[in-house]
Amino acid sequence: MTNLRYDDTEEALRANLRAMLATHSPWTAVLARVAGTEEPYDRDLWDRLTGELGLGALAVPAELGGAGAGFREVAVVLEELGRAVAPVPYLGSVLATRALLSCDDPDLLGQLATENRGIALAVPFSAAPGVPVHPVAVWDGSALYGTVTTVADALAADLLLVPATDGLYVAQARAPGVAVAPVVSLDATRPLCDIVFAHAPARRIAGPDATARALTDALTAGAALLASEQVGVAQWCLDTTVGYLRERRQFGRPVGSFQALKHRLADVWVEITEARAVARYAADCLATGDPDTELAAALAQAHCAAVAVHAAQECVQLHGGIGFTWEHPAHLYLKRAKSAALAFGSADRHRSTVARLVDLPAPTPSVSG
Repeated sequence: MTNLRYDDTEEALRANLRAMLATHSPWTAVLARVAGTEEPYDRDLWDRLTGELGLGALAVPAELGGAGAGFREVAVVLEELGRAVAPVPYLGSVLATRALLSCDDPDLLGQLATENRGIALAVPFSAAPGVPVHPVAVWDGSALYGTVTTVADALAADLLLVPATDGLYVAQARAPGVAVAPVVSLDATRPLCDIVFAHAPARRIAGPDATARALTDALTAGAALLASEQVGVAQWCLDTTVGYLRERRQFGRPVGSFQALKHRLADVWVEITEARAVARYAADCLATGDPDTELAAALAQAHCAAVAVHAAQECVQLHGGIGFTWEHPAHLYLKRAKSAALAFGSADRHRSTVARLVDLPAPTPSVSG
């Protein structure tokens, strides 16, 4: 039976992670990094998360040196990272780990767990589960050739998993023949990049059938788990807006006492509560290998993406003029919510998937993705 509640272990993980983020990655630090540095990721924070909390190997089996946790715990981590818009490449690492688990590659998984090596799956951020991913490279017998665009979290990776014409390859991200170039992205806390392989050395770890299965599993996991991050984004927006409206006074009374604003915030609270249930369902299905995982992932993205965007829009709007300034972090959350809404396929595409899986006529997608 699906368990939507957080257990004691998950709450302990949340508490430790939230405390670390509050100390080492407050929103002021994130804002300063986005505004004043050319380094998009907080490397010190990422080292702490992987070294002290072991987040990079959270889903790697214990016998391979990992934490042996499940995707429910990964979902809690993503919820907290979303709440802090933390500039770390965790989502990309989770995708690659899920692909390696499907390929059953113990050597590489062991390296990730024991050496804290960063890894990313070289597919476009908009690649959707259920849609065949075209090979991004060709293996000529000695090296890889090809190009892939808008890859998330590859700028910080040491290793790249590359879907090629005859299977899945692992390549060193900084090897000769591999060019990783950042591109302009809406969400500066999760930068995207283009990757060109030109006579890049690599090692094949899976054949075509295993590669297709690994990509499907990874993208389904990404869609399911991203919902938890979107819940974290939405919850921060609601909490921060409520706090602000309690203090901001107009006409001699707190702005939050006006009935019209109460109604708007109540609507957001209801949406987040529903979204949390949907996200937890998706994470639990993923963790338990439930046959409904594909449906749960599509349902999560069809619902949670819009909730995060709405909460962020209300946060900006209800903060008044300050919400539109660069100095306030509301824009970071709106950009994260907008960017994530197109990751792993649009909401229209996921609604079509839900309709197909429950045998209902699907609307025609209005947005490609």
